[in-house]
Amino acid sequence: MRAISGLWRWRHNPLRRSTDLAEAWVALSALLLVLVLAPVSGAVVGTVAQDALQESVREQRASRHLVRATVADTLGDSPLAADPETAATGREVRTRVLADWTAPDGTDRHGAVTTRIDDPQPGDRFTIWTDRQGRVAARPLDSATATTHAVLAGFGAAVMVIGLVECARRLIVWRMVRRRYARWDQAWDRAGPDWGRTGTGS
Repeated sequence: MRAISGLWRWRHNPLRRSTDLAEAWVALSALLLVLVLAPVSGAVVGTVAQDALQESVREQRASRHLVRATVADTLGDSPLAADPETAATGREVRTRVLADWTAPDGTDRHGAVTTRIDDPQPGDRFTIWTDRQGRVAARPLDSATATTHAVLAGFGAAVMVIGLVECARRLIVWRMVRRRYARWDQAWDRAGPDWGRTGTGS
């Protein structure tokens, strides 16, 4: 709105300089670019991210399986969870155990895994995520989390476009002001040191 009011204010002003009108046009152009490019870029990036993330969700759901494991022995507490979403909260400390489980391909597996069981004992059963070969894997990404990441990506792209347009506007205005000051310096030089004295040149 300031850009539009600036253009209207300078339209018939007798004190208007060409640079004043140019600055108002630059501001209006930047506003229009922000109003058009920011939503479009946000929507495009968000859509592309959503498609890629949902494809990743489908692939992870197809390649990861929830299997039952049995505690063979305890190894102690582990502050790092295998599930990055749970680990990010920092509210849960899992226990490392040696466990036995059967892979989706039917082979028997044995190894160290983490469990949410408070006090695991040999024979306790719990679930873990594995790949097709039975290797322990992180929980697959869910659709809601993927959508959240896509929305954040689109929002970030829109904010970046706004920042770039504003930086470009400020750079253009800065160069225009520098040029205006240079013209003023040239005008002062042409006027000479006696510009304010009565009878100069007589």
